[in-house]
Amino acid sequence: MDNGASSYRRFLDGDDEGIVEIIRDYKDGLTLYLNGFARDICVAEELMEETFVKLATRKPKFKGRSSFRTWLYAIGRNVAMDYLRHSARLFLRPAEELEQLAGEEESLEKSYLRTERRVLLYRALDRLKADYRQVLYLVYLEGFDNAEAAAVMHRSRRQIENLVYRAKQSLKSELEKEGFVYEEL
Repeated sequence: MDNGASSYRRFLDGDDEGIVEIIRDYKDGLTLYLNGFARDICVAEELMEETFVKLATRKPKFKGRSSFRTWLYAIGRNVAMDYLRHSARLFLRPAEELEQLAGEEESLEKSYLRTERRVLLYRALDRLKADYRQVLYLVYLEGFDNAEAAAVMHRSRRQIENLVYRAKQSLKSELEKEGFVYEEL
């Protein structure tokens, strides 16, 4: 049982400090992951908060079939998908507003990404297809193994292996357009 699972168990047993530990340990990574869906850091923060509210109020059962982090990110992904389905029905944003939001998002994200290499890498990731961006984020930036990424993305392990390979090739191509080669590819 990893730290998140033991903290969650303590929370379910009545120790409110358990949920505080979970939020402290997972909020930043979960926010960045959800930003890949929302494409707006403010919305991603709201989705992160909604994920933790769902965890605290509904108290879903953690069965231990995966790591706690994998399970938590899967809940976050479901929250993001619900948001995207709902927001798509409500309105479409004008292109000017999207460009303005993208500029605001970029400046906020730079505070998360401290080095120039990471900024270049993130920009290249941003140009990838959503599935490529998601699998690379989970596997390389969050350290998920293929089985955990498969659980979060609702895919088979083999599909994740293929997706990682294609995503890395696509990322390499994007980085080369910038004149940059990332060593780990």
